[in-house]
Amino acid sequence: MKMWIDGRWADSTAAQVIEVTDPATAEVLDTVPAGTPDDVARAVAAARAAFAAWRQVTAVERAQMLHGAAAKMREHFDELARLLTLEEGKPLPENEEEVDWSLNTLDYYAELGRHIRGRVIPSPDAGQLSLVLKEPYGVVGCIVPWNYPLLLLLWKIAPALAAGNTVVVKPASLAPLTTLRMVEVAFDHFPPGVVNVVTGRGGVVGDALVTHPDVPVIAFTGSTAVGQRIARLTAGRMKKLHLELGGKDPFVIADDAPLEAAVEALAYAALINAGQVCTSTERVYVPRAMLPQFAEALAERVGRLRLGPGIEPTTDVGPMIGAAERAKVEEHVAEAVARGARVLAGGRRPPHLARGAYYEPTVLVDVDHTMAIMRDETFGPTIPIMAYDTFDEAIALANDTEYGLGACLYTHDARKVRRFYEEVRAGTIWINDPLTDNYAGPFGGMKMSGLGRELGVEGLEEFWQTKHVHWDMEGGIKDYWYPYGEK
Repeated sequence: MKMWIDGRWADSTAAQVIEVTDPATAEVLDTVPAGTPDDVARAVAAARAAFAAWRQVTAVERAQMLHGAAAKMREHFDELARLLTLEEGKPLPENEEEVDWSLNTLDYYAELGRHIRGRVIPSPDAGQLSLVLKEPYGVVGCIVPWNYPLLLLLWKIAPALAAGNTVVVKPASLAPLTTLRMVEVAFDHFPPGVVNVVTGRGGVVGDALVTHPDVPVIAFTGSTAVGQRIARLTAGRMKKLHLELGGKDPFVIADDAPLEAAVEALAYAALINAGQVCTSTERVYVPRAMLPQFAEALAERVGRLRLGPGIEPTTDVGPMIGAAERAKVEEHVAEAVARGARVLAGGRRPPHLARGAYYEPTVLVDVDHTMAIMRDETFGPTIPIMAYDTFDEAIALANDTEYGLGACLYTHDARKVRRFYEEVRAGTIWINDPLTDNYAGPFGGMKMSGLGRELGVEGLEEFWQTKHVHWDMEGGIKDYWYPYGEK
Protein backbone atom coordinates (compact mmCIF):
# COMPACT_ATOMS: atom_id res chain seq x y z
CA MET A 1 0.00 0.00 0.00
CA LYS A 2 0.95 3.65 -0.32
CA MET A 3 0.46 6.70 1.89
CA TRP A 4 -2.49 9.11 1.70
CA ILE A 5 -1.32 12.69 1.10
CA ASP A 6 -3.28 15.64 -0.29
CA GLY A 7 -6.35 13.57 -1.09
CA ARG A 8 -4.68 10.77 -3.06
CA TRP A 9 -2.32 7.84 -2.79
CA ALA A 10 1.32 8.85 -2.67
CA ASP A 11 4.63 7.03 -2.89
CA SER A 12 7.23 7.42 -0.19
CA THR A 13 10.62 8.99 -0.80
CA ALA A 14 12.18 5.87 0.77
CA ALA A 15 12.52 2.42 -0.75
CA GLN A 16 12.11 0.58 2.56
CA VAL A 17 8.82 -1.01 3.56
CA ILE A 18 7.28 -2.33 6.78
CA GLU A 19 5.74 -5.79 6.79
CA VAL A 20 2.37 -6.01 8.53
CA THR A 21 1.75 -9.49 9.94
CA ASP A 22 -1.26 -11.37 11.27
CA PRO A 23 -0.53 -11.94 14.99
CA ALA A 24 -2.60 -15.13 14.91
CA THR A 25 -0.48 -16.81 12.22
CA ALA A 26 2.67 -14.65 11.87
CA GLU A 27 1.90 -14.47 8.12
CA VAL A 28 2.59 -11.24 6.21
CA LEU A 29 -0.65 -9.47 5.26
CA ASP A 30 0.78 -6.54 3.30
CA THR A 31 3.51 -3.93 3.34
CA VAL A 32 3.42 -0.18 3.86
CA PRO A 33 6.09 2.46 3.19
CA ALA A 34 8.65 3.11 5.89
CA GLY A 35 8.14 6.85 5.56
CA THR A 36 10.72 9.60 5.90
CA PRO A 37 10.83 13.14 7.27
CA ASP A 38 10.40 14.33 3.68
CA ASP A 39 7.11 12.43 3.51
CA VAL A 40 5.99 14.10 6.72
CA ALA A 41 6.97 17.50 5.31
CA ARG A 42 4.83 16.87 2.19
CA ALA A 43 1.85 15.85 4.29
CA VAL A 44 2.19 18.81 6.65
CA ALA A 45 2.50 21.19 3.71
CA ALA A 46 -0.70 19.77 2.22
CA ALA A 47 -2.51 20.04 5.55
CA ARG A 48 -1.29 23.58 6.13
CA ALA A 49 -2.36 24.67 2.64
CA ALA A 50 -5.80 23.12 3.14
CA PHE A 51 -6.29 24.73 6.55
CA ALA A 52 -6.87 28.25 5.27
CA ALA A 53 -10.00 27.19 3.39
CA TRP A 54 -11.11 24.41 5.76
CA ARG A 55 -11.31 26.70 8.77
CA GLN A 56 -13.74 28.90 6.80
CA VAL A 57 -16.06 26.02 5.93
CA THR A 58 -19.25 26.47 7.94
CA ALA A 59 -19.90 24.23 10.90
CA VAL A 60 -23.00 22.90 9.12
CA GLU A 61 -20.98 21.90 6.06
CA ARG A 62 -18.30 20.26 8.20
CA ALA A 63 -21.03 18.36 10.02
CA GLN A 64 -22.44 17.09 6.75
CA MET A 65 -19.03 15.89 5.65
CA LEU A 66 -18.39 14.10 8.96
CA HIS A 67 -21.80 12.44 8.73
CA GLY A 68 -20.86 11.42 5.20
CA ALA A 69 -17.66 9.78 6.46
CA ALA A 70 -19.67 7.86 9.05
CA ALA A 71 -22.12 6.67 6.40
CA LYS A 72 -19.29 5.43 4.20
CA MET A 73 -17.78 3.55 7.11
CA ARG A 74 -21.14 1.84 7.60
CA GLU A 75 -21.11 0.77 3.96
CA HIS A 76 -17.70 -0.85 4.49
CA PHE A 77 -18.42 -2.08 8.03
CA ASP A 78 -17.74 -5.80 7.52
CA GLU A 79 -14.62 -5.17 5.44
CA LEU A 80 -13.10 -2.83 8.01
CA ALA A 81 -13.89 -5.10 10.96
CA ARG A 82 -12.41 -8.13 9.21
CA LEU A 83 -9.23 -6.31 8.15
CA LEU A 84 -8.83 -4.95 11.66
CA THR A 85 -9.09 -8.46 13.07
CA LEU A 86 -6.45 -9.81 10.69
CA GLU A 87 -3.86 -7.15 11.42
CA GLU A 88 -4.52 -6.50 15.10
CA GLY A 89 -5.79 -9.82 16.47
CA LYS A 90 -8.87 -8.98 18.58
CA PRO A 91 -11.84 -11.32 18.16
CA LEU A 92 -14.16 -10.16 15.40
CA PRO A 93 -17.02 -9.16 17.76
CA GLU A 94 -14.65 -6.79 19.58
CA ASN A 95 -13.57 -5.23 16.28
CA GLU A 96 -17.16 -4.89 15.11
CA GLU A 97 -17.73 -2.91 18.29
CA GLU A 98 -14.63 -0.81 17.54
CA VAL A 99 -15.81 0.05 14.03
CA ASP A 100 -19.28 0.89 15.33
CA TRP A 101 -17.86 3.12 18.06
CA SER A 102 -15.57 4.82 15.56
CA LEU A 103 -18.22 5.78 13.05
CA ASN A 104 -20.60 6.89 15.80
CA THR A 105 -17.85 9.18 17.09
CA LEU A 106 -17.93 10.92 13.71
CA ASP A 107 -21.69 11.43 14.02
CA TYR A 108 -21.35 12.66 17.61
CA TYR A 109 -18.77 15.34 16.81
CA ALA A 110 -20.54 16.30 13.59
CA GLU A 111 -23.43 17.56 15.71
CA LEU A 112 -21.38 18.86 18.62
CA GLY A 113 -19.16 20.83 16.25
CA ARG A 114 -22.05 22.90 14.96
CA HIS A 115 -23.51 23.47 18.39
CA ILE A 116 -20.63 25.38 19.99
CA ARG A 117 -18.41 28.25 18.84
CA GLY A 118 -17.90 30.24 22.03
CA ARG A 119 -20.03 32.47 24.20
CA VAL A 120 -21.09 36.05 24.88
CA ILE A 121 -19.98 37.33 28.28
CA PRO A 122 -21.08 40.44 30.19
CA SER A 123 -19.32 43.56 28.90
CA PRO A 124 -17.58 46.09 31.16
CA ASP A 125 -19.81 48.98 30.03
CA ALA A 126 -22.84 49.89 27.95
CA GLY A 127 -22.34 50.02 24.19
CA GLN A 128 -19.75 47.26 24.31
CA LEU A 129 -19.73 43.59 23.31
CA SER A 130 -17.48 40.93 24.77
CA LEU A 131 -17.08 37.57 23.03
CA VAL A 132 -15.20 34.40 23.84
CA LEU A 133 -14.35 32.66 20.56
CA LYS A 134 -13.04 29.17 19.96
CA GLU A 135 -10.67 28.88 17.00
CA PRO A 136 -8.80 25.97 15.41
CA TYR A 137 -5.04 25.69 15.82
CA GLY A 138 -4.11 24.54 12.32
CA VAL A 139 -2.43 21.20 11.60
CA VAL A 140 -2.94 18.47 14.23
CA GLY A 141 -0.48 15.59 14.33
CA CYS A 142 -2.26 12.38 15.39
CA ILE A 143 -0.12 9.44 16.54
CA VAL A 144 -2.15 6.30 17.18
CA PRO A 145 -1.34 2.91 18.79
CA TRP A 146 -2.06 -0.56 17.44
CA ASN A 147 -4.53 -1.85 20.03
CA TYR A 148 -7.52 0.27 18.92
CA PRO A 149 -6.22 1.87 15.75
CA LEU A 150 -9.58 3.08 14.39
CA LEU A 151 -11.27 4.02 17.64
CA LEU A 152 -8.38 6.01 19.07
CA LEU A 153 -7.84 7.68 15.70
CA LEU A 154 -11.48 8.78 15.35
CA TRP A 155 -11.48 10.04 18.94
CA LYS A 156 -8.83 12.48 17.69
CA ILE A 157 -9.62 13.37 14.10
CA ALA A 158 -13.41 13.66 14.52
CA PRO A 159 -13.20 16.52 17.05
CA ALA A 160 -10.11 18.00 15.37
CA LEU A 161 -11.91 18.24 12.01
CA ALA A 162 -15.16 19.40 13.59
CA ALA A 163 -13.20 22.21 15.25
CA GLY A 164 -11.79 23.32 11.89
CA ASN A 165 -8.30 21.82 12.01
CA THR A 166 -6.60 19.64 9.41
CA VAL A 167 -4.76 16.45 10.36
CA VAL A 168 -1.69 14.38 9.60
CA VAL A 169 -1.97 10.83 10.95
CA LYS A 170 0.90 8.50 11.88
CA PRO A 171 -0.68 5.05 12.40
CA ALA A 172 1.03 2.30 14.37
CA SER A 173 3.56 0.33 12.35
CA LEU A 174 2.03 -2.92 13.61
CA ALA A 175 -1.51 -2.10 12.43
CA PRO A 176 -1.72 0.60 9.71
CA LEU A 177 -3.79 -1.22 7.07
CA THR A 178 -7.31 -0.55 8.35
CA THR A 179 -6.49 3.12 8.90
CA LEU A 180 -5.36 3.52 5.30
CA ARG A 181 -8.39 1.70 3.96
CA MET A 182 -10.77 3.66 6.18
CA VAL A 183 -9.36 7.02 5.08
CA GLU A 184 -9.57 5.96 1.44
CA VAL A 185 -13.22 4.93 1.56
CA ALA A 186 -14.60 7.34 4.16
CA PHE A 187 -12.73 10.63 3.68
CA ASP A 188 -12.36 10.79 -0.10
CA HIS A 189 -15.02 13.51 -0.27
CA PHE A 190 -13.06 15.86 2.01
CA PRO A 191 -11.01 18.63 0.38
CA PRO A 192 -7.48 17.45 -0.51
CA GLY A 193 -5.03 17.94 2.33
CA VAL A 194 -7.58 17.98 5.15
CA VAL A 195 -6.79 14.36 6.11
CA ASN A 196 -3.35 12.84 5.47
CA VAL A 197 -1.72 9.55 6.53
CA VAL A 198 2.04 8.89 6.64
CA THR A 199 3.20 5.41 7.60
CA GLY A 200 6.57 4.67 9.18
CA ARG A 201 8.55 4.11 12.35
CA GLY A 202 7.89 6.20 15.42
CA GLY A 203 11.51 7.28 15.75
CA VAL A 204 11.50 8.61 12.18
CA VAL A 205 8.01 9.61 11.06
CA GLY A 206 6.72 10.19 14.58
CA ASP A 207 9.65 12.39 15.56
CA ALA A 208 9.43 14.36 12.31
CA LEU A 209 5.74 15.03 12.89
CA VAL A 210 6.21 15.94 16.55
CA THR A 211 9.03 18.41 15.84
CA HIS A 212 7.65 19.98 12.66
CA PRO A 213 7.28 23.75 13.20
CA ASP A 214 3.96 23.87 11.30
CA VAL A 215 2.25 21.31 13.55
CA PRO A 216 1.08 23.21 16.66
CA VAL A 217 -0.89 20.31 18.21
CA ILE A 218 0.17 16.72 18.92
CA ALA A 219 -2.51 14.19 19.89
CA PHE A 220 -0.87 10.97 21.02
CA THR A 221 -1.98 7.71 22.61
CA GLY A 222 0.73 5.33 23.78
CA SER A 223 3.22 4.63 26.52
CA THR A 224 4.20 7.07 29.23
CA ALA A 225 7.85 6.85 28.15
CA VAL A 226 7.03 7.96 24.61
CA GLY A 227 4.72 10.67 25.94
CA GLN A 228 7.57 12.02 28.04
CA ARG A 229 9.81 11.99 24.97
CA ILE A 230 7.21 13.97 23.02
CA ALA A 231 7.02 16.50 25.84
CA ARG A 232 10.79 16.95 25.76
CA LEU A 233 10.92 17.26 21.97
CA THR A 234 8.19 19.91 21.88
CA ALA A 235 9.11 21.95 24.96
CA GLY A 236 10.95 24.61 22.97
CA ARG A 237 7.97 25.32 20.70
CA MET A 238 5.24 25.36 23.38
CA LYS A 239 2.99 23.04 21.39
CA LYS A 240 -0.43 21.96 22.59
CA LEU A 241 -0.03 18.37 23.78
CA HIS A 242 -2.87 15.92 24.10
CA LEU A 243 -1.38 12.78 25.67
CA GLU A 244 -3.24 9.62 26.69
CA LEU A 245 -0.53 7.47 28.25
CA GLY A 246 0.00 4.32 30.27
CA GLY A 247 -2.09 2.83 33.05
CA LYS A 248 -2.07 0.25 35.82
CA ASP A 249 -5.77 0.20 36.58
CA PRO A 250 -7.05 -1.32 39.83
CA PHE A 251 -10.27 -3.26 40.38
CA VAL A 252 -11.53 -3.36 43.97
CA ILE A 253 -14.02 -6.07 44.89
CA ALA A 254 -16.03 -5.01 47.95
CA ASP A 255 -17.18 -7.45 50.62
CA ASP A 256 -20.81 -7.22 49.45
CA ALA A 257 -20.05 -7.94 45.78
CA PRO A 258 -22.06 -10.85 44.32
CA LEU A 259 -19.53 -13.52 43.40
CA GLU A 260 -20.72 -14.51 39.92
CA ALA A 261 -21.29 -10.96 38.66
CA ALA A 262 -17.98 -9.70 40.06
CA VAL A 263 -16.09 -12.60 38.47
CA GLU A 264 -17.70 -11.99 35.09
CA ALA A 265 -17.04 -8.24 35.26
CA LEU A 266 -13.41 -8.75 36.20
CA ALA A 267 -12.75 -11.35 33.50
CA TYR A 268 -14.05 -8.90 30.89
CA ALA A 269 -12.19 -5.90 32.31
CA ALA A 270 -8.86 -7.73 32.44
CA LEU A 271 -8.97 -9.88 29.31
CA ILE A 272 -10.74 -7.96 26.54
CA ASN A 273 -8.26 -7.67 23.64
CA ALA A 274 -6.03 -10.11 25.56
CA GLY A 275 -5.50 -7.44 28.22
CA GLN A 276 -4.05 -5.03 25.67
CA VAL A 277 -6.19 -2.04 26.60
CA CYS A 278 -4.91 1.11 28.25
CA THR A 279 -7.70 0.76 30.83
CA SER A 280 -7.38 -3.01 31.30
CA THR A 281 -7.64 -4.13 34.89
CA GLU A 282 -4.05 -4.92 35.89
CA ARG A 283 -4.38 -5.10 39.69
CA VAL A 284 -7.19 -6.71 41.72
CA TYR A 285 -7.94 -6.26 45.42
CA VAL A 286 -10.30 -8.67 47.22
CA PRO A 287 -11.29 -8.86 50.92
CA ARG A 288 -9.04 -11.40 52.59
CA ALA A 289 -11.90 -13.58 53.84
CA MET A 290 -13.46 -13.99 50.40
CA LEU A 291 -10.24 -14.25 48.36
CA PRO A 292 -9.92 -18.07 48.25
CA GLN A 293 -13.47 -18.56 46.97
CA PHE A 294 -13.25 -15.61 44.60
CA ALA A 295 -9.89 -16.64 43.13
CA GLU A 296 -11.08 -20.21 42.64
CA ALA A 297 -14.23 -19.06 40.82
CA LEU A 298 -12.23 -16.65 38.66
CA ALA A 299 -9.65 -19.29 37.74
CA GLU A 300 -12.44 -21.67 36.74
CA ARG A 301 -14.12 -18.98 34.60
CA VAL A 302 -10.88 -17.93 32.93
CA GLY A 303 -9.98 -21.54 32.25
CA ARG A 304 -13.12 -21.94 30.15
CA LEU A 305 -12.29 -19.08 27.79
CA ARG A 306 -11.47 -20.19 24.26
CA LEU A 307 -8.21 -18.99 22.67
CA GLY A 308 -7.74 -18.78 18.95
CA PRO A 309 -7.53 -16.54 15.89
CA GLY A 310 -9.79 -13.52 16.25
CA ILE A 311 -11.38 -14.24 12.89
CA GLU A 312 -12.88 -17.54 14.16
CA PRO A 313 -16.41 -17.17 15.62
CA THR A 314 -15.68 -19.48 18.57
CA THR A 315 -12.76 -17.38 19.86
CA ASP A 316 -13.10 -15.51 23.17
CA VAL A 317 -9.48 -14.33 23.53
CA GLY A 318 -7.23 -13.75 20.55
CA PRO A 319 -3.46 -13.52 20.25
CA MET A 320 -1.30 -10.74 21.58
CA ILE A 321 0.02 -8.34 18.99
CA GLY A 322 3.53 -9.82 18.84
CA ALA A 323 6.28 -11.93 20.36
CA ALA A 324 8.02 -9.01 22.07
CA GLU A 325 4.83 -7.97 23.85
CA ARG A 326 4.21 -11.57 24.96
CA ALA A 327 7.77 -11.81 26.27
CA LYS A 328 7.11 -8.87 28.61
CA VAL A 329 4.07 -10.64 30.04
CA GLU A 330 6.10 -13.81 30.54
CA GLU A 331 8.78 -11.82 32.36
CA HIS A 332 6.22 -10.26 34.72
CA VAL A 333 4.66 -13.64 35.52
CA ALA A 334 8.03 -15.33 36.03
CA GLU A 335 9.27 -12.56 38.31
CA ALA A 336 6.08 -12.73 40.40
CA VAL A 337 6.35 -16.51 40.76
CA ALA A 338 10.00 -16.22 41.75
CA ARG A 339 8.94 -13.82 44.52
CA GLY A 340 6.26 -16.15 45.86
CA ALA A 341 3.17 -15.69 43.70
CA ARG A 342 1.11 -18.73 42.71
CA VAL A 343 -0.47 -19.33 39.30
CA LEU A 344 -4.05 -20.62 39.55
CA ALA A 345 -4.82 -20.58 35.82
CA GLY A 346 -2.83 -20.12 32.63
CA GLY A 347 0.71 -18.86 32.91
CA ARG A 348 2.01 -20.34 29.69
CA ARG A 349 1.83 -20.38 25.91
CA PRO A 350 -1.03 -22.67 24.80
CA PRO A 351 0.52 -25.87 23.37
CA HIS A 352 -2.16 -26.25 20.70
CA LEU A 353 -1.48 -22.77 19.26
CA ALA A 354 2.20 -22.90 18.36
CA ARG A 355 1.91 -20.24 15.68
CA GLY A 356 1.05 -16.72 16.63
CA ALA A 357 1.62 -14.66 19.76
CA TYR A 358 -0.73 -16.49 22.11
CA TYR A 359 -0.59 -16.50 25.91
CA GLU A 360 -3.09 -18.16 28.18
CA PRO A 361 -5.22 -15.89 30.40
CA THR A 362 -3.46 -16.07 33.74
CA VAL A 363 -4.70 -15.75 37.33
CA LEU A 364 -2.16 -15.21 40.13
CA VAL A 365 -2.49 -14.91 43.90
CA ASP A 366 -0.07 -14.14 46.72
CA VAL A 367 1.14 -11.03 44.92
CA ASP A 368 2.23 -7.71 46.42
CA HIS A 369 3.41 -4.29 45.32
CA THR A 370 7.08 -5.25 45.24
CA MET A 371 6.36 -7.26 42.09
CA ALA A 372 6.50 -5.77 38.60
CA ILE A 373 3.15 -7.32 37.75
CA MET A 374 1.53 -5.06 40.41
CA ARG A 375 3.65 -2.02 39.67
CA ASP A 376 4.53 -1.75 35.96
CA GLU A 377 2.17 -1.82 33.00
CA THR A 378 1.93 -5.45 31.85
CA PHE A 379 -0.45 -4.98 28.90
CA GLY A 380 -1.38 -8.62 28.60
CA PRO A 381 -3.87 -11.28 29.76
CA THR A 382 -2.93 -11.43 33.45
CA ILE A 383 -5.09 -11.05 36.58
CA PRO A 384 -2.99 -10.70 39.77
CA ILE A 385 -5.11 -10.74 42.95
CA MET A 386 -4.09 -9.28 46.30
CA ALA A 387 -5.93 -9.44 49.64
CA TYR A 388 -6.96 -6.41 51.71
CA ASP A 389 -8.37 -6.15 55.24
CA THR A 390 -10.24 -2.80 55.27
CA PHE A 391 -11.79 -0.56 52.62
CA ASP A 392 -9.38 2.20 53.68
CA GLU A 393 -6.55 -0.16 52.76
CA ALA A 394 -8.19 -0.97 49.42
CA ILE A 395 -8.36 2.71 48.49
CA ALA A 396 -4.74 3.23 49.55
CA LEU A 397 -3.65 0.27 47.41
CA ALA A 398 -5.64 1.55 44.42
CA ASN A 399 -3.85 4.90 44.70
CA ASP A 400 -0.42 3.32 45.22
CA THR A 401 0.76 3.87 41.64
CA GLU A 402 2.23 6.59 39.47
CA TYR A 403 -0.63 6.08 37.02
CA GLY A 404 -4.20 7.35 37.14
CA LEU A 405 -6.11 6.37 34.02
CA GLY A 406 -9.08 4.36 35.30
CA ALA A 407 -10.30 2.40 38.32
CA CYS A 408 -13.11 -0.11 38.92
CA LEU A 409 -15.18 -1.01 41.95
CA TYR A 410 -17.82 -3.69 42.42
CA THR A 411 -20.25 -2.96 45.27
CA HIS A 412 -23.84 -2.03 46.01
CA ASP A 413 -22.84 -0.03 49.09
CA ALA A 414 -23.47 3.63 48.21
CA ARG A 415 -21.14 4.83 50.95
CA LYS A 416 -18.27 2.83 49.50
CA VAL A 417 -19.10 4.08 46.00
CA ARG A 418 -18.94 7.70 47.11
CA ARG A 419 -15.65 7.25 48.93
CA PHE A 420 -14.17 5.44 45.95
CA TYR A 421 -15.02 8.03 43.29
CA GLU A 422 -14.03 10.90 45.56
CA GLU A 423 -10.75 9.47 46.87
CA VAL A 424 -9.29 7.37 44.04
CA ARG A 425 -7.15 9.48 41.72
CA ALA A 426 -8.08 8.33 38.23
CA GLY A 427 -9.64 9.98 35.21
CA THR A 428 -12.49 7.47 34.89
CA ILE A 429 -14.23 5.56 37.66
CA TRP A 430 -16.38 2.54 36.79
CA ILE A 431 -18.83 1.12 39.32
CA ASN A 432 -20.15 -2.39 38.53
CA ASP A 433 -19.83 -1.87 34.75
CA PRO A 434 -16.13 -1.77 33.81
CA LEU A 435 -14.63 -0.23 30.70
CA THR A 436 -17.89 1.22 29.41
CA ASP A 437 -17.24 4.47 27.55
CA ASN A 438 -19.69 7.28 26.87
CA TYR A 439 -19.48 9.58 23.84
CA ALA A 440 -20.41 12.50 26.07
CA GLY A 441 -18.13 11.46 28.94
CA PRO A 442 -14.56 12.81 28.86
CA PHE A 443 -11.82 10.19 28.88
CA GLY A 444 -8.23 10.69 30.01
CA GLY A 445 -5.81 10.24 32.87
CA MET A 446 -4.33 11.82 35.95
CA LYS A 447 -0.75 11.72 37.23
CA MET A 448 1.57 9.93 34.76
CA SER A 449 -1.33 8.73 32.65
CA GLY A 450 -1.39 11.86 30.56
CA LEU A 451 -2.75 15.29 29.69
CA GLY A 452 -6.05 16.35 28.17
CA ARG A 453 -9.33 14.58 27.52
CA GLU A 454 -10.99 12.75 24.65
CA LEU A 455 -14.75 12.45 24.06
CA GLY A 456 -17.42 14.82 25.31
CA VAL A 457 -17.35 18.59 24.97
CA GLU A 458 -13.90 18.48 26.55
CA GLY A 459 -12.66 16.37 23.65
CA LEU A 460 -13.76 19.03 21.17
CA GLU A 461 -12.30 21.90 23.17
CA GLU A 462 -8.89 20.19 23.18
CA PHE A 463 -8.60 21.18 19.51
CA TRP A 464 -9.64 24.82 19.94
CA GLN A 465 -7.70 27.77 21.26
CA THR A 466 -9.56 30.54 23.06
CA LYS A 467 -9.75 34.18 21.98
CA HIS A 468 -11.36 37.04 23.87
CA VAL A 469 -12.87 39.84 21.75
CA HIS A 470 -13.73 43.19 23.36
CA TRP A 471 -15.69 45.56 21.08
CA ASP A 472 -16.65 49.12 21.97
CA MET A 473 -19.31 50.00 19.42
CA GLU A 474 -19.35 53.71 20.28
CA GLY A 475 -15.61 54.20 20.01
CA GLY A 476 -15.50 57.40 22.08
CA ILE A 477 -12.56 58.87 24.00
CA LYS A 478 -12.27 57.42 27.49
CA ASP A 479 -11.74 59.54 30.57
CA TYR A 480 -9.03 57.16 31.82
CA TRP A 481 -6.76 57.70 28.79
CA TYR A 482 -3.79 60.10 28.77
CA PRO A 483 -2.94 62.70 29.95
CA TYR A 484 -3.37 61.81 33.62
CA GLY A 485 -2.53 65.32 34.86
CA GLU A 486 -5.68 66.86 33.35
CA LYS A 487 -8.14 64.40 34.92
